[in-house]
Amino acid sequence: MPSSRPPSSSTALSAMTAALARVLLTCVSLAAASAAAQDYVFVDSPQAGGVGEDIDLLPSPQPQGPVVLEGPYVAGDYGDDGSAAPIRGAFDDLWAPRPWSWQLMPNNLIYTSYLAGPKESRLSTAWYDDTAPDPFAPSTPNGWLWDSTLGGRASILRYGSDSVLHPQGFEVQIEGAAFVRLDPEDERDLRSADYRFGIPLVYGVGRWQTKLAYYHLSAHLGDEAQLKHPTYPRLNYVRDVFVWGNSWYAYDWMRLYGEVGWAFYNAGGSKPWEFQFGTELIQARATGPHGAPFLAVNGMSRQELDFGGNVTVQTGWAWRGDRTEKLLRLGFEYLYGSDPQYEFALANQNRAGIGMWYDF
Repeated sequence: MPSSRPPSSSTALSAMTAALARVLLTCVSLAAASAAAQDYVFVDSPQAGGVGEDIDLLPSPQPQGPVVLEGPYVAGDYGDDGSAAPIRGAFDDLWAPRPWSWQLMPNNLIYTSYLAGPKESRLSTAWYDDTAPDPFAPSTPNGWLWDSTLGGRASILRYGSDSVLHPQGFEVQIEGAAFVRLDPEDERDLRSADYRFGIPLVYGVGRWQTKLAYYHLSAHLGDEAQLKHPTYPRLNYVRDVFVWGNSWYAYDWMRLYGEVGWAFYNAGGSKPWEFQFGTELIQARATGPHGAPFLAVNGMSRQELDFGGNVTVQTGWAWRGDRTEKLLRLGFEYLYGSDPQYEFALANQNRAGIGMWYDF
């Protein structure tokens, strides 16, 4: 018959000790398996508290496994210690040689549009007061007008570097825009519209870029203007042009450029030769949210004007993106000389106003 007496305290303590040993052995086995799976290491470290103490390394900062982001993921560079490297091109030499490769539709340009060029393809709008005579009523000034450019320039194919700022190599670009003029003092009538399409072939190395380009341009009188001024002599201004241009950066923030164009087809008073030149002073690297000042000057000369032309000055504030050369500018514009709307190619302007320009 079994005894009804409770076990002695020593027997209970032995049982508890054995159970605790089994639990600790199980924990140690699980910890060893987890360490092997997650790359635990054993090091001698005074900070860790002794020889052979285990230290759990922090997870690697590099992406692992599926990642769901609110926006598109931008791959980053990492240093030898796993820390994130600076944004490419943020602090290094902008003009240093870099590896070349084939790239389809890269997101920046080797040869960029001239900032103050009145016939450059981009997105822009400008409101200004023009004191020159109105071509429809020469006895009165033009007054307030509203010019907008609806277009852009893009790279289609490149064999060259993939740097964020000032890439180098060979490049095929495409550009096009509609240059529209509205009259806000006369029911916002469409006065005129010029249309341009071009294909530049570009090469850039170091601080120097060159382009050989073709573009077509045609000028058109607005429908409302034709209805209100039926006796106005409309120009069927058309030109197809080959252009050779060169650009050079004296400093990271200072660009000098010039180009010559020869039209192999002319109509409506157009003549073959044209010249364009200028300079730009603007921060080369990303500006951050505070932006940075800019100044741009452009001159144009055309044979049909006896090699006269116009001068454009722009100044104001600019913002450049962190990982791209996309550029937004707000500022003041002054133009003196021939009207950049080629429907009024023989008229002049003396205008000043404010504008917004976006290059992408």
